Amino acid sequence: MGCVGNPTREELIAENTVLRAKLAELEAEIEMLRDKLSGGGNGSSAAPFIKPSRQQRRAAERAERKKRKQAFTRKRDLPTEEVRHALDYCPDCGHKLFGGCEQSRHQVIEIPREPVRVIDHLVIARRCGYCGKVHAPKLGISDGVVGKMRLGVGLMSLITTLSVAKRMPQRAIQKLLEGLYGLHISLGEINEVLHRVSQWAKPTVREILRKIRGSPDANADETGWREDGINGYLWSVSTGEERFYYFHRRRAGRIIRHILGTGFEGALGCDFYAGYDWYFGPKQRCWVHLLRLIDKVVEKHPSVKAWADNVRDIYKAAKKASRRKTDRATRTLLREALQERLLPIAEPYLKDKDALQHKPAKLICRYLPELFTFVERPNVASSNNAAERAIRPAVISRKISGGTRSAKGSQTKTRLMSVFATWKLQGKESIAACADMIVAANTPLATCPQ
Repeated sequence: MGCVGNPTREELIAENTVLRAKLAELEAEIEMLRDKLSGGGNGSSAAPFIKPSRQQRRAAERAERKKRKQAFTRKRDLPTEEVRHALDYCPDCGHKLFGGCEQSRHQVIEIPREPVRVIDHLVIARRCGYCGKVHAPKLGISDGVVGKMRLGVGLMSLITTLSVAKRMPQRAIQKLLEGLYGLHISLGEINEVLHRVSQWAKPTVREILRKIRGSPDANADETGWREDGINGYLWSVSTGEERFYYFHRRRAGRIIRHILGTGFEGALGCDFYAGYDWYFGPKQRCWVHLLRLIDKVVEKHPSVKAWADNVRDIYKAAKKASRRKTDRATRTLLREALQERLLPIAEPYLKDKDALQHKPAKLICRYLPELFTFVERPNVASSNNAAERAIRPAVISRKISGGTRSAKGSQTKTRLMSVFATWKLQGKESIAACADMIVAANTPLATCPQ
């Protein structure tokens, strides 16, 4: 027993239990009140929610927002003119107003609708008082005159850009020039401008083809094209900075051989068309075409999905191996190992023509050494996507115009497509680049700097 006035151990334990229970109740009540204050409670006794002011919300957002290195607002353009707007009289009492300060500024970008400049170049002949001979200046590109053409360099480059780069029909170009500048040009003159610019583009096209033939890798593809209603083929050969187009009636291997010439020694990316078999250098057959063919088989016959997954797994392993930073010898070993893995998957279906996997297996076995070139050469892509992108504008142009009407038109089309596509890859502005090409083609060599 404890002493009088001093609680026992049992009493202290009981009192501690009661106090802990009251503490838990108080904590629960405090939590409920906090929920009500924050708007989470639904009871009528909840304290009213105090909405922060607009300035407080903006200050909180600025404090939480991460500072950017630069603002992403639209930058103002450099104004070419300024128009001031002010009230001369008070709208309430009619008193005259003076002075003032700038309140706001609104920038509007507008294009001028002005008539074209029609310049008469008068050639004045003068007689020498000493020798008696008559002399007259010869007009040239430095004077803004291009041969006997009545159109200037800027207008010819605009017409060519609209026709080739923007794929506008000639009638649409004619209406646009009439609407913007009040200038009427016949369709025959527009056509003649395109032929002339094509002639001036010959040195540029030769330089593009020379760079492609000396490139370490190139992609090739072909698509249908109609000349005077007769089917033909438009060939495309491209690199990272050059594109070349060529039209021919035939779809034969000798065409691509003629384009690349005998000096090309790089890796050629292509699809599974047999016309590319003539090239005995390194080739990369397009995996996208192969996998697309396999997917079509799986779509019709789901039973071959396991076989298709095995082929796709090897392709994924090849893509992973191509990203490794290793030397050329190691890459060659990886390529050989992948070929050894893929061959047993396709070989059992090679001779069985009734097998569902026969067609893709035949392509795999026939072009096995050309499927993993991208593993050995990191600069080579596993697909022929670059050539597909290069040929797509020609397909769109064919759907708009239906093709060309003559051999001269096909030659003009392919030359201009080559230079404009190359300028686009190189990041050049089309109108300015075309104008520079026209000026360079019409500049006499004697006046060029040595």
